[in-house]
Amino acid sequence: MINEVRKTIEAYRLFAPGDTVVVAVSGGADSVALLDILATLKDLRLRLVVAHLNHRLRGEESDGDEAFVRRLAERYGVPLEVKAVDVKELSRQRRLSLEEAGRVARYAFFDEVATTYRADSVALAHHADDQAETILMRLLRGAAATGLCGMWPKSRNGRYVRPLLGVTKEHIEGYLRRSGLSCRVDSTNTDTNFLRNRVRHELIPYLASYNPAVTERLVATAEVLAADELLLETLTDQAFARHGATDTGKVALSGAGVREEPLGVRLRLYRRAILNVKGDLARIGFRHLTDIDRLTLSAKPHATLSLPDGVLVARSYGEVTFYLAADELPFAPCEFFLEGPGVYTLPGGGALVVEKRVSADQWEEAPRGVAYFDLDAAPFPWLVRNFRAGDRFSPLGMAGSKKVKDLFVDEKIPRDLRRRVPLLFSGENLLWVCGVRVAACARLTGMTKAVVRAEIHDVAP
Repeated sequence: MINEVRKTIEAYRLFAPGDTVVVAVSGGADSVALLDILATLKDLRLRLVVAHLNHRLRGEESDGDEAFVRRLAERYGVPLEVKAVDVKELSRQRRLSLEEAGRVARYAFFDEVATTYRADSVALAHHADDQAETILMRLLRGAAATGLCGMWPKSRNGRYVRPLLGVTKEHIEGYLRRSGLSCRVDSTNTDTNFLRNRVRHELIPYLASYNPAVTERLVATAEVLAADELLLETLTDQAFARHGATDTGKVALSGAGVREEPLGVRLRLYRRAILNVKGDLARIGFRHLTDIDRLTLSAKPHATLSLPDGVLVARSYGEVTFYLAADELPFAPCEFFLEGPGVYTLPGGGALVVEKRVSADQWEEAPRGVAYFDLDAAPFPWLVRNFRAGDRFSPLGMAGSKKVKDLFVDEKIPRDLRRRVPLLFSGENLLWVCGVRVAACARLTGMTKAVVRAEIHDVAP
């Protein structure tokens, strides 16, 4: 048993000599064996900390588990951290199943303890039977290949490790008997109202009637898929570097680039984008990924898709953007008058700087954020406001008039940004779609006597 655990530790480099390790101990057989084995591996010189969460789900039985773990920590002479959480209330507040609420509470607690002790890792007591159950549960829920890899001996962020993942429940129980170790028995482990218990007590025994080694086969399959997953994640990293960009809670993918990738890479890019903005992939299923793919491949220039937990996916011309609804910038109405030169703060952020000039050499080569006007043709006061349906103007260098909406389409300005672009008026004349296009009505000529320069700062596009 110890040799098998040592092989897993060495193969996946779970620990380094002298590491501080938080050991999650419920009091059950698996966690008791884990604590004993880690304490037995003297050559690793691990500094162990026991962490126990009282879920308050089983009354006196839960309190008995806590008391048992306290005595266990004393026996091994290691620090102990205990916390009680009303998991049933957490389940109600967050609308989670009891299983999921318990998991959320445990990992939050383990993270707290790891931070307090500056631990190198948190050791969990999941074993091969747990792995088989996890794979079947994910298969029933419709997980893709990534989910069917099951649990990893070492989490991707390196914090969580599972030294017992290569041994079975039978091995663990045998180890406890031979070592003379006692443990607690959780009465809820036989409650088939929980999916995991139904899988454990009903589905796996049924599958074992077809293949007695079903647990070993499922675990072996997970190991093969995990090896493939490492390769596919490398390909996804490369594809994301080519087509993706991350900026303050948002992820943007190049639609043209993504469309050139095979379906498997596209779906993984969407998962990566959601993970970056949401922090996890909970409640994101295959159907959501295929919906995103249809949006990406659509001929429509604009479309929006809502995903669970407030994730929004917006297609605008050649870009597919992922972000949280809570992070979406509110529209800031803008309408005010400029009585003359000065610096004017815009409601949605940014500023408009207006100043008089004696002349304007090379004004026709001014960047988009700068415009020059003949003051006699565009007298103050000026009006700054947002775009409205029906706005028209005569763009400089073009005969006739044009709808501002059509200008936005031509310039490929996303719809969610159009109402944020300030428009500058003198009387009824639209002088400038700020940062986009200048009108012809107040252009400089050889007869111009008074020049006004306007510059827009920190405003999209």
